Formats: sequence, structure tokens, C-alpha cells
Amino acid sequence: MTENTIVNSLASISLDLDNKWSYLKTHGDPAWESYPSYYDIFIPYILDVLDSHKLKITFFVVGKDASIESNHAYLKMLTDNGHEVGNHSYYHDPSIESSSREKIKKEILDTENHIHLATNHKPVGFRSPGFSWSQNLLDVLSECGYIYDASVFPTFIAPLARFYFFSTANLNPEEKKKLKRLYGSFFEGFRSAKPYCWEMNTGRLLYEIPITTFPIVKVPLHFTYLLYLSKYEKVMYAYLRFALALCRRLDTGLSFLLHPTDLLDEQQVPELSFFPGMNISKSKKLAFFNNVLRMISERFHPVSMSAHCEAIQQDERTRTVRLF
Repeated sequence: MTENTIVNSLASISLDLDNKWSYLKTHGDPAWESYPSYYDIFIPYILDVLDSHKLKITFFVVGKDASIESNHAYLKMLTDNGHEVGNHSYYHDPSIESSSREKIKKEILDTENHIHLATNHKPVGFRSPGFSWSQNLLDVLSECGYIYDASVFPTFIAPLARFYFFSTANLNPEEKKKLKRLYGSFFEGFRSAKPYCWEMNTGRLLYEIPITTFPIVKVPLHFTYLLYLSKYEKVMYAYLRFALALCRRLDTGLSFLLHPTDLLDEQQVPELSFFPGMNISKSKKLAFFNNVLRMISERFHPVSMSAHCEAIQQDERTRTVRLF
């Protein structure tokens, strides 16, 4: 097997560790202000599930959660079990990309410091909440020594997803205006789904590992979307099977995204009953998850995002994109 073949056979699996409060906040529920958490329910559970598959993945951690001492033991469980921790911003604010460079840098470094204090690991990768990114954000990541970003979500349906979110969330016009770039624009769908390398104006490099979407048509492929399709199980599995086959045939590789709500249900977290898919039972979600991981593992070798990035760095075909 050649080095290039190895790169294209990798599937990096990541989980955005958005906590209960972040979902309540984006829904417009004032209960978020006390920072309620489901770490005690979710983290031991997901670690057992991943251990059963012998998987090591990347958890993108929110800085505010890492700053709360009662969360430290759970975050330490992630790294103690061999998983990677990445930076997911401090306040999980989807409008971070439009902030000043100074504010972005403070969020990145504050999150990094708290993650290090909680886990004794320093993150080398970043994912922006809401898949929003900007030149300023990428510049700051590069300046702070980050190796990769994983914020780009190359799909055409971002405006539809944003419209659906606004129609179900209890947000005022000012809050909606602030989130006007949530999930990105329609034109994100024209971006490459293959990993590439940003070249900064300073000459520094930052690798980009986009969240994989269905090749060519660029509709979502992450597990939350699969759950949306799961009301028609045969359609969901056929959709995934075809997408995975196309990813291999087109040498796209795979970056597969998870969220805590993918494996929790409304019985465990009744406050999040508004979120899509929470009416699906925990046991049924787990069955779907096990089958999806099996299907991915049949075509790809699952790894953490930093392991995926290391292989991309060695791949001579990795495209470099000038960031202006």
C-alpha cells in the first residue's frame, strides 16, 4: 500500500463536545446561564462505546467547560483513555469569526490554557462553533501554533439549515442578526471536501480538514444528519453506503462528525427535547451508531484528527491554498 493510498483510506472521527448549556443558549433558553452539564452522563458512556470499537477519536472541548473544576475529572478521562482534545472556542459563540483579532486570540488561548490545566494536554487543532470561519480566525490559529483547523463545512444547504434553526429557536432579531453566518453560506458548497493546506500571508502553514459531505452534491454526511434520515432506515444506510464508496473512489478521505445529542435522548436530557432526533431512544441511536461505525471501518481506517493531519502533511498531493 502506497503512502497516498494510506492517506485516502483514513477516516478521522471527531466529536464536538457541546455541553447542555450551549444548546440551551443557542435555543434562547435563559437556563443556560447556570452552565448546566451532562458530562457526568455522557462522557463515561461515550468512552465505553468507543472502547467497544477500539477507537481513539478527537473531542473538541469548549473553554468555558474546561474552566469549571467539576468538569476536570471527566475531561481528564478523555486523555487518560488515549483520545485527543481539540479547541472549540471559549464561549461557543458562532460569531467568533467576525470578532476582532484580539478577541479571537484571547478566546483561543484562554481555551487552550484551561484544556491544558484540566487534561495536561495542549490542543493542536481547532473547530469553530457553527462552522463559521474567517481570515482573521485562521491567521490567529496559525500565529498561536495550531497545526490544523477543522471548521470548513462544504455544503450547499447551509442557508436552509440556518433557516430551520431560526424557525425553531427562541431568538430575538438582534440575536439572529449576530448568527447570520451560522453554518456558512451557500458558496461553502463549492469548497473542496478534500484536506488542503492554507498558506498564510506570513508564510506559515495551517492544514484544513473539512467536514466530509456527500461527494459532488455536497449534502451533509455527519451522524446528526444520518439520524434525520433514520426514519427510513434502508434509505439512511443506502445513502451512507453510496457516500462512503464515492469518497473512496474520488480519493476524498473521510472526516466524520459527532455530537453528544447523537447518543443521548430526551429521557436523559429532557431540557433538550426540542433538538432534532432527541425523540429517538438511546438504545436505537446506539444501534445506528454501531452499524455506522462498522460501515465506516469496512472502507476506512478510523483515526484521530491529529493522526489524520500527520498523514496529510506527508502526502505530496496535498494542495496548498493561498489565504488572502
